[in-house]
Amino acid sequence: MTLVNLPAGLDLDSLRELATRAAKATPQLAPGDGTPLAVSYLRVSTKDQATRNGLKEGLSIPAQREAAEKKAAALGAVVVKEFIEPGESAKTAKTAKRKALQEMLEYVSVHPVQFCIINKVDRIARNRLDDAVIHATLRGRSIQLVSVTENIDESPSGMLMHGILATIAEFYSLNLAQEVVKGLRQKAVMGGTPGRAPLGYLNVRTTENGAEVREVTIDPDRFELVRFAFEQYATGEWTLSMLTDEINRRDLTTRPTPKHPEKPLTTTALHKILTNPYYKGLVTFQGAVYEGSHEVMVTPEVWAKVQQILADNNQRGQRPQKHDHYLKGMLYCSCGAKLMLERPRGNTGERYDYFSCAGRRRKTTACTRSAILVERIERKVEHAYAMKSLTDKQATAIGKTLHEVFDKLEGSTNDERAMLTEQQTRLESERLKLVQAHYADAIPVDLLKSEQDRIQNALGAIQTRLDSLHSRYADARDGLDDMLAVLTDLQALYLRCEPAERRFLNRALFTRIIIDEDENVTLQPEASVDTVISHGVNADTASALGTTKQPRIHEGHVSTFDLSVDPGRFELPTFSLRTRRATNCAMDPE
Repeated sequence: MTLVNLPAGLDLDSLRELATRAAKATPQLAPGDGTPLAVSYLRVSTKDQATRNGLKEGLSIPAQREAAEKKAAALGAVVVKEFIEPGESAKTAKTAKRKALQEMLEYVSVHPVQFCIINKVDRIARNRLDDAVIHATLRGRSIQLVSVTENIDESPSGMLMHGILATIAEFYSLNLAQEVVKGLRQKAVMGGTPGRAPLGYLNVRTTENGAEVREVTIDPDRFELVRFAFEQYATGEWTLSMLTDEINRRDLTTRPTPKHPEKPLTTTALHKILTNPYYKGLVTFQGAVYEGSHEVMVTPEVWAKVQQILADNNQRGQRPQKHDHYLKGMLYCSCGAKLMLERPRGNTGERYDYFSCAGRRRKTTACTRSAILVERIERKVEHAYAMKSLTDKQATAIGKTLHEVFDKLEGSTNDERAMLTEQQTRLESERLKLVQAHYADAIPVDLLKSEQDRIQNALGAIQTRLDSLHSRYADARDGLDDMLAVLTDLQALYLRCEPAERRFLNRALFTRIIIDEDENVTLQPEASVDTVISHGVNADTASALGTTKQPRIHEGHVSTFDLSVDPGRFELPTFSLRTRRATNCAMDPE
């Protein structure tokens, strides 16, 4: 019997029965001259021990081999085979990683062996259940487990000593793990990196005053390339697949290891990089977040922008697939499901492009609509753009109204700015006290994490608000002018854009495009676009500040209007294409 095929969840009754059968087993006889045969099991815990001093087997394995051979000679036995486990933990014997242990148990099940020699009990297991099962398995073959340094024979006192040593080995393993975690947590609290640094950084060991110092430095070959990935994705002009291809073209690769050579990044690997808070200066350990002492790669603004774009793209399904189209990810059926792109092959072998309801295909909705040719949807969307266009008169009236709103909003924020700054200072002080209390073991990790999340969310909201109060009104004015230029004669602009530019235009202006069963198209605008277009409808029948219902700012409710029309929303970063701005299409059709 081997540990590989033991029943899962072995209970004490099963173990007791196994040990009873082992005690009644018939001893095996050695062939030939009758000399007892033995096997030896040699193990070190880490890869570093296995190759220490540049030797193939390090220092410990040869020492264990020599001691096992002397013990075999003292028993009058000969070691016929040795099993070496170079750098594997003995915390659990059931893991497939301990191949030498499994091979040894297989070997003794078919060969007449009388002794299994180990250096110490903790070499074969640091788990009491595993130790008991291994011992019972060996006894089932009438094989005596022999320790070079400990008296664990089959006598009552030897069995007692064996049990005590197995318990001590388990305690040592569990306590060591706890101390390691405690040390890593302390390192994280102090701003260190508890583990392997992510791509763009290097773990470096140096010696100062005779003591080893471990620190994290920037990787000169990869740091700037990873920063390039963040900065480019923050522009909103790249998909993950496009950016992955670009950074691979620039020779950004993973770090090589002794087992794995360097290789190009995958889209999944890039996504992990872009969502790792380590790059903005934070260290995460066991769910808690600490301020890191390593060099920060990206600013908080770039980080926030990247996370927002990732969230938007994930929500809208903007992922390039085998069959792509600029409307893909934006089209929805009236039943609420997305319209998916399909390319079935006709009887003549020619392919046809259709959009069909994913809800009907997957039977998640009761939709009964049939597929629609891509060309027909394209024409209907082009026609729908005409319904969202503004005239020059409407654009002028809207610009006058909203610029006056921004003037009054900008002059009414001093008190709010002072209040937010005070709240920010108080939360920063609270966060520092929280970490200090955790470091003093006054609060557990789960409470630390929940409180850190609360404080971080509050600080994020405050900082976002402060940004809008400090600088975003000027940006909003420019964004409003850009938006009005785009919305004026919008259909003509859309018709002149290339497919890639149409994709960005759709994403910038609308949350989704809905096609009902009669193939009527509804464009659902973004909040700021909806505000501008709504003002345009009113401007057709009255002056911007005359008889139409004005924003509540004119009634003295400044903050209410500010919450419903965030000036930051009038910025249109997704219009900045790699080749040219979408607004330039309208100005220069050539």
